[in-house]
Amino acid sequence: MTTVEPPAGPLPAVSLPTNGALPPADGPAPPTPAAPASTFDAAVMRSYFLALLPTVLGAPPDELGAQLFDADFAERVARFAAEGGGPLYVVKMKDEVEVDARPTHSYRITASLTYSPAHVTTIALIKRGAALDPLVPLAQQLHFINLFGGDETPYESLHSLVSGAVKPWFDAFVGARGGGKDGDSKMGIPITKKKFAELELSLLHLQQNVEIPETHLIIHPVIQRAVDQAHSTNVRPNISLIPSKTLNDSTFLNTLQAHVNTWIKSIQAVTKLSRDVSSGTASQEINFWLSLERALEGIEAQLRSDEVNMVMDCLRNAKRFHATVSFIADTGLKDATDIVHKYNQLMKDFPLNELLSAPDLDKIQESIVLIFGHMNRKLKLSPYPVRRALPLVEAISRDFNEQLLRVLTSHRLAYQPYETFERLLAQTTSIFRTWDDEIKDFTNVAREVTRKRAERFIPIKIQPAHAKLQERIRYLREWRKQHEQLAVMTGPTKGLGAVGKESGGMDMEEEVKEAYEVIKSIDILDVSTDGTEIWVTAENAYNEPRNANEMFRVFSKFNALFVRPKIRGAIQEYQTQLIDSVKEDIKRLHDKFKTQYRFSEAYHMSQMRDLPPIAGAIIWARQIERQLLTYMKRVEDVFGKGNLDTRPVYDAWLHDINRRDMGVNGRLFEIVRLRGGGFQLAVNFDPQIITLFKEVRNLLWLNFQVPHAITNMAKDAKRVYPHAYGQTLDLVEKNKGIEWLVAEYRNESQRMITRGMNIRWDYFVNQYDTARYVPSADGRDNRHVQFVREFASGVSLLQDKTNNLIDLYKDILRAVEDLATCTYTHEAFAELLSRVQAAIDRLNLEGYANLEQWVAELDKRIEGILLARLAATIQLWCTEFDRTDDDTRNTVVRDVATKRRGDKRLKDDRMPEGHLTLKPIVHEIRIQNQVIFLDPPIEYARQTWIKQLHEWLAVVCRQRRIQSSRYEIGLQMQAGTSAETTYTSLLTHFTDSTLERPFILIENKVQQLKDYVGKWLQFQSLWDLEAEYVFNRLGDSLAHWQQLLTEIKKARSTFDTSETQRSFGACVIDYEQVQARVNAKYDAWQRDILSRFGVKLGNAMKDMHAQILKARNELEQHSIEGLTGGPRRF
Repeated sequence: MTTVEPPAGPLPAVSLPTNGALPPADGPAPPTPAAPASTFDAAVMRSYFLALLPTVLGAPPDELGAQLFDADFAERVARFAAEGGGPLYVVKMKDEVEVDARPTHSYRITASLTYSPAHVTTIALIKRGAALDPLVPLAQQLHFINLFGGDETPYESLHSLVSGAVKPWFDAFVGARGGGKDGDSKMGIPITKKKFAELELSLLHLQQNVEIPETHLIIHPVIQRAVDQAHSTNVRPNISLIPSKTLNDSTFLNTLQAHVNTWIKSIQAVTKLSRDVSSGTASQEINFWLSLERALEGIEAQLRSDEVNMVMDCLRNAKRFHATVSFIADTGLKDATDIVHKYNQLMKDFPLNELLSAPDLDKIQESIVLIFGHMNRKLKLSPYPVRRALPLVEAISRDFNEQLLRVLTSHRLAYQPYETFERLLAQTTSIFRTWDDEIKDFTNVAREVTRKRAERFIPIKIQPAHAKLQERIRYLREWRKQHEQLAVMTGPTKGLGAVGKESGGMDMEEEVKEAYEVIKSIDILDVSTDGTEIWVTAENAYNEPRNANEMFRVFSKFNALFVRPKIRGAIQEYQTQLIDSVKEDIKRLHDKFKTQYRFSEAYHMSQMRDLPPIAGAIIWARQIERQLLTYMKRVEDVFGKGNLDTRPVYDAWLHDINRRDMGVNGRLFEIVRLRGGGFQLAVNFDPQIITLFKEVRNLLWLNFQVPHAITNMAKDAKRVYPHAYGQTLDLVEKNKGIEWLVAEYRNESQRMITRGMNIRWDYFVNQYDTARYVPSADGRDNRHVQFVREFASGVSLLQDKTNNLIDLYKDILRAVEDLATCTYTHEAFAELLSRVQAAIDRLNLEGYANLEQWVAELDKRIEGILLARLAATIQLWCTEFDRTDDDTRNTVVRDVATKRRGDKRLKDDRMPEGHLTLKPIVHEIRIQNQVIFLDPPIEYARQTWIKQLHEWLAVVCRQRRIQSSRYEIGLQMQAGTSAETTYTSLLTHFTDSTLERPFILIENKVQQLKDYVGKWLQFQSLWDLEAEYVFNRLGDSLAHWQQLLTEIKKARSTFDTSETQRSFGACVIDYEQVQARVNAKYDAWQRDILSRFGVKLGNAMKDMHAQILKARNELEQHSIEGLTGGPRRF
């Protein structure tokens, strides 16, 4: 529905010139002298219509001209233009055409409105004055409004017109006047606003009402005439007015009874009507019960009518009590009426409209008190279920939320001064507290009512729809308060106001105002997902500083407060950003310095200003120095003054070292008790001593004075540090699978540890330096030094072997795990097993111990994985084989074993089942030389299926086993051993009937094929049998003939179909070639048998007729008196 100004049509030459200016917004055009109606030219209206209607109605001008501008057009325009003329309507109607025909429309001008389903749209032309002035353009004298049709009801269009145009235009006018509350109250503006809101609400309710079907009881014309006759003669209607013949007519009575049954169904449609209170609005629930009560009262009024009473009297007169006795009970009218009356104790006078039409926050708060006061009072009297009252309250919460948003949005909160903003939100918070208080009272009442009614317990819990809005209001109050405090602090008389000016920057008061402008551009009350994201983005834009200089300015002003934990935590993120900014600035300064003064831009500028080279270079260097000092000052501002002093750090370290008892002494090894139980061997060397001599070395380089005692302790640690080996077997413990292979090297290391248990660190401190450079007299090293070398060699060998073995072991484990998820092809399994075998060959060549036993354990693990793959493959083969759906018979069989593992490698497009497919076998039923046979035979299917199963199993079973000694063939031949080289024996490891199931399925499928094919082979008898032989076997027994015909009819379902084949999943039987011939032969047999049966049936009927005729003649020859003497036998 639109309300826009049309373009002014061309005026006739007699019109006076105008400037086309529109009248003021607050009133109509200035009055002009009224002209007689006869002086208004219809051509002006015609030009206006031709300019306006083609665009608004979407109609071609030629159609409009042909249908609108008829002989009566001038007269209609004259009446409309004259004083006292009402509105003029241009109606567009849809013509009735064929379904496939192109739609056409008709147009007409009328002074009165009617509504019909064919109505498309109507343009209403309304005069702004009493009469039309021919000297003023029509655009300044006419309103026009689109009244759209085509819907079931016009409520939605009217609601859009009121809410989208009329009411906002009135509010805009009132707001532009700027009058206070007192002035508005005197003029009645608040009452008008409320009426507008009530009108908008009423139209909305009309849209939301649940349509209660109208019930009209069907009355028989005979009954209606009798009642009308009684009314005309002023007598009480009774059945004596109906002819007795009609009263006893079964057709008439059956019709009345059918009408009564129809009444019951139509009344039940109303009495059993219900709605889901959780869907829709609260007004829908209230209007539903009120409308239902009116509908039930209308039904009761019809049932008390004379027509219905006469129908019941007619049925009682005919002794048809089953239709009258239970009539009221069957309709459920009494119970429904009773329930609705009781429920409407709550619904009547429900003050919901007070909330929906509330124009301000005060009215909303009052309406909440009224609503819950009504509910708490009436819920104790009305049996309205609590389980319906809870969602009703939630629906009220949704209306409450929408009304709050409507009122608050009209105030444009972001643009309000802080005092007004705080007052509105404080009042809103008070409304929320009122809601919470009322909800507590309602909860207590609901619990009390539930207990008194002894209803099933339900939790009394309300999910308010305004919870998000309430949280947003609370947050906005706090946020605006902080913003206002910041605005006060940055004012011209406060501390922060001069910060920007002192550093030559922008006025911080203006910066705060600019940041707040971001908030003004959004809907701060939008709590939807998108609205919340927009609010977060705007708040981040408000909080984020625009550049680094702004942050440096604030940091330099308040760095004395950085010692506080909360402030330090809040600025940590910005510290990182600023330090990165300083790094970039220093990097650019460094690059500038590297280019040298001679090649810089400053050199050329110095020449332009007549600066000599040396002086210019000095000035350039000092500028760089000043910038560097500025950057360092910024770093100090960021971290706080005094935070970069390193002396306190050194003093704290020195105090900690003096407090500890550190030294190089004790045994070489120590045994440590673990927390979880057990013991661990460790090197008895404090790692902090290692850190100590490193710290001393670096602190001396930094010109710190380290005490002499600490320096000597560091030197002792340095002497023995290269020989303090800490060897554990953590790697071996974490990789349990390699223990057997490194057992030899681990045992050697443990023997060396046994030798060193009695050696102490004291032997090394004074002896190692001389022994390292001066050999002993007999050329032998000191025994302690020799132990160190041997121990180091053994440990290094263990480490090398262990690290190498772990890499190989991980490769082997990865390949073994891939066996469970790889593509089910012979090549994929062979590749993984060859990788495992190659790793085992390396272990064999490198001489690891216990390899044969280790490989045997690994082979058992591989057997378990392959056995699972075999079981899954057999299961899948059985599933696919047993499937009978034709649409899925060509589906690629999937290896579900891979679905049980969440392997990341299955994210690619390769399907783990590879090339496995189960192709159906096609058998054809053929007929040749009048002999029906199956080609190929059923035995071929059995052989093919078993072969296909073996091929699938061979993918795993024919893989080569891993071996530990492929390079010791000679020894194996001498020993005469013959180990198994493939995994064929896995088929003997199934403990259940896994391997038996596919063969059982094959045999069952073969039996199904035999049974079905046997039905076709039975039709061979159609050619082998002789007709006379069949007829002789049937004889003269009509029962046998009828049984044969029934069996023939049933047997036709085998071949008399539109299909040409029958699918058994893994097998398809094609009978197209034999179907037509069997059908033709069957038809011939059926015709012969029917013909012969017809002859026999005709003869039997003749014999029967002759017997009956004979018995009748005999019966007619006897008199009635002769039959009374005694029984006669015929």
